[in-house]
Amino acid sequence: MSCIGEHSDRAVVSHHVIVVNPVASNGSCVKRLAGHIREASQINVAFKTSGQLIEINVKEGDYVRAGQLLARLDDSDYKLGVEAYQLQYDQLSEEVNRLRALHDAKTISGNDFEKAETGLKQLAVQLQANKNKVAYTRLYAPCDGYIQKVNFEKTEMVDAGTPVFSLLDTKHFEVELMIPNQLLAQQQDFGAIEGCVSLPGENLVFPLSLLSISPKADANQLYSTRLLVKAPAPKQLCAGMNVEVRIGINGDSGVGELYAVPLHAVFDNHGVSCVWVLGSDSVVSAREVKYQHIDEHGNAVVSGVSGDDRVVKAGVECLTEGEKVIVIDKASERNVGGLI
Repeated sequence: MSCIGEHSDRAVVSHHVIVVNPVASNGSCVKRLAGHIREASQINVAFKTSGQLIEINVKEGDYVRAGQLLARLDDSDYKLGVEAYQLQYDQLSEEVNRLRALHDAKTISGNDFEKAETGLKQLAVQLQANKNKVAYTRLYAPCDGYIQKVNFEKTEMVDAGTPVFSLLDTKHFEVELMIPNQLLAQQQDFGAIEGCVSLPGENLVFPLSLLSISPKADANQLYSTRLLVKAPAPKQLCAGMNVEVRIGINGDSGVGELYAVPLHAVFDNHGVSCVWVLGSDSVVSAREVKYQHIDEHGNAVVSGVSGDDRVVKAGVECLTEGEKVIVIDKASERNVGGLI
């Protein structure tokens, strides 16, 4: 017996594809990043002189206005010092007036009168210094804000310069976030920047401006960035709130005309970004494109194609160079919604 091998020619399979025309793009896009609201500054409020606390008028969490009395020290000893110097000053002032009359009458030397006058000026300085100490026993809020922390209790002794209160300056708010190095490279193309905070029943949107970007990255190659909430800041903002930061990126005019194509139309060809372009003979060829970014609609913005090109949108993975394909003009009943 002998066996005869039967050979059958394999039919050439033509892949079905969907094509689209690239859409002209100005190259602009919006980057969305997560950040948080923080106060513009945290101020340590302290007395300029030492003493015993006899009055604390605020508690943690209170909102205070600039110039509001926060606390007071016992000023009795300082007032005694003022009284003592005031008596000396008044006495010497009368003596200087008497010597002035004698000096005008040429009965005493000018040197004696000048010594008395200089002594009076020195007493005036000491008197004012003691009056200042009395004034320093009252501690006022340097700006509007919230009392974050109270460091002392009533009757405790406080040294000059020791922080009694920690005050959050809410006159200005900032947004703090981390940006990747890819976005740092586009800093010169930054356009409008805005923040969005989700509140019950509404999304609060407000303008931001760039304050600073740290020149040094952290271990994750992220750069600390500070944005200023432009005045007037919305009243609903509070330090610590999470915020979505939207950074507009202006188009780069130095890379030629830009077009938007479906993101999955772009594939990697040995380290080069390419798209399949369909010729008039239904043959596809890979064309190199320069990828810019993803626009706000999720499309890839590229250069290297034109609006007249027909770019393969679906079926990209199974194609080869020079392959002849069949174009699906419209979605079939099995492709509801044109998802493939």
